[in-house]
Amino acid sequence: MTRKLYGPFNRVEGDLEVEVELRDGQVSAAWVNSPLYRGFEQILQGKPAEDALVYTPRICGICSVSQSIAAANALAVAQGIERPPNAELVTNLILACENLADHLTHFYLFFMPDFCRQAYASAPWHGAIAARFKAQQGSAAVSMLRARAEFMHITGILAGKWPHTMSVQPAGVTTAPTAAQKVELLAILGGFRQFLETQLFDDALESVAELASIEVLARWQVAHASSDFAAFLQLADALELHRLGRIPPRFLSYGAYGVGDDHLFARGLFDPVQGVGSFDSSQIAEDISHSWMLSQNGPKHPLLGTTSPDPEQQDGYSWCKAPRYDRQVMEVGAQARQVIDAQPLMLDLASAHDSNVKGRIVGRLLEIARLVPQMESWVRQIDPKAPFRHAAAEVDEAEGEGLVEAARGSLGHWIRVRNGRILNYQIIAPTTWNFSPRDGQGTPGALEQALVGTVVGNDGKTDVAIQHIVRSFDPCMVCTVH
Repeated sequence: MTRKLYGPFNRVEGDLEVEVELRDGQVSAAWVNSPLYRGFEQILQGKPAEDALVYTPRICGICSVSQSIAAANALAVAQGIERPPNAELVTNLILACENLADHLTHFYLFFMPDFCRQAYASAPWHGAIAARFKAQQGSAAVSMLRARAEFMHITGILAGKWPHTMSVQPAGVTTAPTAAQKVELLAILGGFRQFLETQLFDDALESVAELASIEVLARWQVAHASSDFAAFLQLADALELHRLGRIPPRFLSYGAYGVGDDHLFARGLFDPVQGVGSFDSSQIAEDISHSWMLSQNGPKHPLLGTTSPDPEQQDGYSWCKAPRYDRQVMEVGAQARQVIDAQPLMLDLASAHDSNVKGRIVGRLLEIARLVPQMESWVRQIDPKAPFRHAAAEVDEAEGEGLVEAARGSLGHWIRVRNGRILNYQIIAPTTWNFSPRDGQGTPGALEQALVGTVVGNDGKTDVAIQHIVRSFDPCMVCTVH
């Protein structure tokens, strides 16, 4: 038995280290470490409540809109106000723009370049994959980056800037698109759709969104072999990525893109025995038994928890806490959203192969296909003559939670306000769920479980599979440690 440390990982937002125990050339146990503490929860203490809208988007430069919306949602709950329908539509469009840009970046620039390594040079598919996806040299990056840049103009129109927008407020949004801007937004979405339908999918988005089973996906792969999605499916079959990073499918979603009381992608839970179930945020608690945090009396709900660093904590090995839902490890992300929303193909994949590397990637790409047509619909529903923001009083004494689905999964902000100032502010990011350390019962987090059984050789040098598993979760470590 030996131990090996992997890290720091490239193409990851923030710092990440993974220590593994090796037995007979396989990972027998793993410990995931978020080694950089940032402390936004402490920064926010004592600040005016509305200052959360300024500070929290700075947690991250690639998912700042998600942080902004979570903060605005928490303050809206604390104030007891609802946004007008126009504001919900604009907020959904800004969030969808950021999330889809993240999905596209992950697939083309973070995940696929790993298959261009020399370790795969003898594979029959390697030459075509390298020509298309090799970092800084492949043909895909140029067209994808151009398409993404044009697509991000949506955020410029609706939010003024990206990242760190201030346009989303508890009572609505500060921008009011005109009829002419609606036409411009639809033109931008049309151009983005063209890239997706000619390069990523080689098919209409609506057809991709309706893929209903593993067998249907296999036939689609043959019929659309020139697409980038089919290229991924080909190597996924060759490398059996459905067996890699495999864990039981226990999923969580706060519900994505709400309008009124409904969500485009459903709120709920999923486990292999119960199937889809209801969600109750009171069942969330953070365990810090293996975190570098000052001890507390057992796991705490975020409204009651604290973030007090203690690098000398005896059992700690990460700055990341261990969030649990009803004491269970949960996985979050696009795969979770699509399974909980009962997308037929994703349900079939989870039933046949649990959660795995292939399923996480397919979930993201299906989400792109499902979301862009809905964005077109949201633009058409905007009424320039109706209000985009209500009047709202300042918060004096209240508490609230702001739940949102970021690209990487479920993001929650919890705030307690006394005398108009922040008494406590706690954040659970998607990567906090997926990359958590062990809890008080010794149960590993989602990634720690997914790494077990991975073949890396007796010396641990055959580590490309480790890269695939880690990247399949698309970690954002700066959000994890706030």
